[in-house]
Amino acid sequence: MIITLSSDITPEQLQSLSALIGSFGYKLTEVKTQGGRYLVAVGSAEFDIRLVGKAPGVSDVHRVSDAYKLVSRKWRVTPTVIDLGGETHVHEGDLTLIAGPCAIESEEQVRSVVSHLKRNGVAIMRGGAFKPRTSPYAFRGLGLEGLKMFHSIASQAGIKVISEVVSPGHIAEMYPYIDIFQVGARNSQNFDLLGELGKVDKPVLLKRAMAGTLEELLQSAEYIFSSGNEKLILCERGVRTSEPSYRNALDLNAIPALKEKSHLPVIVDPSHGVGVRRWVEPVALAAIMAGADGIIFEVHKHPEEALSDGAQTLNYLQSERLIRRARAAFQFRRGL
Repeated sequence: MIITLSSDITPEQLQSLSALIGSFGYKLTEVKTQGGRYLVAVGSAEFDIRLVGKAPGVSDVHRVSDAYKLVSRKWRVTPTVIDLGGETHVHEGDLTLIAGPCAIESEEQVRSVVSHLKRNGVAIMRGGAFKPRTSPYAFRGLGLEGLKMFHSIASQAGIKVISEVVSPGHIAEMYPYIDIFQVGARNSQNFDLLGELGKVDKPVLLKRAMAGTLEELLQSAEYIFSSGNEKLILCERGVRTSEPSYRNALDLNAIPALKEKSHLPVIVDPSHGVGVRRWVEPVALAAIMAGADGIIFEVHKHPEEALSDGAQTLNYLQSERLIRRARAAFQFRRGL
């Protein structure tokens, strides 16, 4: 059960309400976010929910049976809108495009990609400064100085920045240079990191774990929301299987399933989802037709020279074609 508290609830009213709900054997957790103040009540006893709904200081109340409650669509039927400032939003009913290199490599590279995105009307650029790599000998990013450079160039061009955070200790130093924190598949169940991201007032894009279920993804999102941050974006990026023909199996079924289960926007990463450059476009278009609210893909001027994930990265010509066809697919979907 989720109780939305009135903005003017008094301490006495809150104490009385807590006692009432506690009398039914429910465990209470208070949650304060940028958008409101809530009580999450967990229990199994049956009682008349109207007793809570009419209590002083209560704005609304909903029964939510899901283990993930705050991210569930059962209590918030209005889809969440992520406002990045200006005219940049991520939400249902629109198509958000996010593109950029896997890793930030140099100032020249960033300026080139920023120029490419501006020409094609893409408002959000991805780029890793701290890279969690499978091999300890692989390029692991330029770190904070690289992120500062990335942010400076992108912000001057009016482009928002999304970059991966890999450690709770990096959050504070990255904060001034980030518009969206990205949590990668390897950290999707790093609950210390998720809890700390719940304390920041910036959006978080949360990727599905490499072998994670949808419920596990939603539970991870619940960690962030319950810690105080409801600016969340879910990202389907494929799951690892035994099939060696491609990097991951992009789960298109996850898109309508997540949108039915949660009020959060759902975007898709076709680059990591398939891992093969020539297949990125068709699976991206399929994701849009399946109802995705956006796509995030990798682009580099010379993918063959990329220091990270070159095999799944598009060149500028391929990127321009995908952007054009993605928008056409979205308009076609809207007309169905």
